[in-house]
Amino acid sequence: MKVIQAIRSALFYLLFIGQTAVVAIIVGTIALITGRTRLSWAMAVFWCRSNLVYLRVLAGVKTKVSGEENIPAGGCIIAAKHQSDWDVFAIFPHTGRPAYIVKKELMRIPFFGWAARSLDCIEVDRKKGAEAVPLMMAQAHAAIDRGCRIVIFPEGTRKAPLAPADYRQGVVRLYMELGVPVVPVALNSGLFWGRNSLVIWPGTAEARFLPAIEPGLAPDIFLERLKNAIESESDALILKAAEQGLARPIDAALQTRLDALKRQRSVTV
Repeated sequence: MKVIQAIRSALFYLLFIGQTAVVAIIVGTIALITGRTRLSWAMAVFWCRSNLVYLRVLAGVKTKVSGEENIPAGGCIIAAKHQSDWDVFAIFPHTGRPAYIVKKELMRIPFFGWAARSLDCIEVDRKKGAEAVPLMMAQAHAAIDRGCRIVIFPEGTRKAPLAPADYRQGVVRLYMELGVPVVPVALNSGLFWGRNSLVIWPGTAEARFLPAIEPGLAPDIFLERLKNAIESESDALILKAAEQGLARPIDAALQTRLDALKRQRSVTV
């Protein structure tokens, strides 16, 4: 089973990486000449949707996204759990005009960076720490003014399923600065496409947009509400998938976390 799934995964990566390079070259070239166009946007949407098709057909990963009715009209921040590359292109088509917060290093890649900038991506230089915040905020304000929705992964990096949460202050600063609602997004994608695994496992990766958190809360109250919403719903999605049966092997660390979650849920029910 693992050998077969490794072959299926390799075929997906081959198509995924090859198509990403082609799309980046085309959209990046367009960006250098004319900036953002309908064609570049259409190609970005195609890239997202086609990757989900390749995942389903080649690797057996189905996609389910729900809760779009919780995204308010107008500017907002979409704050998502981050467990897999799946998260990026599964969320993208449902966010209107998204402006992703991305690492500076990615924006420096030829063609890819040019394409990302033309698609409203916001650059953040993590090495500068607090010094990078004013530039990020300026870009975020400009994106909101253009009608974008800011998309951020509050933990800053991919996390293993049920790993301890580690929320950074970037999302709090955006919330306080922009004064717009924040939509939490829970997901379970790391069960199928893990951050440290080259093998992609069959199953249904699920993301859920949750009710928006209103602007104007104190920073600590906001962060606690955001964390509780994302973590509790992500835990629920993970537990549901585990109870339905996982094709992937479950290592000792994940099994321990699953057992602890089950005990916790049994006590609170």
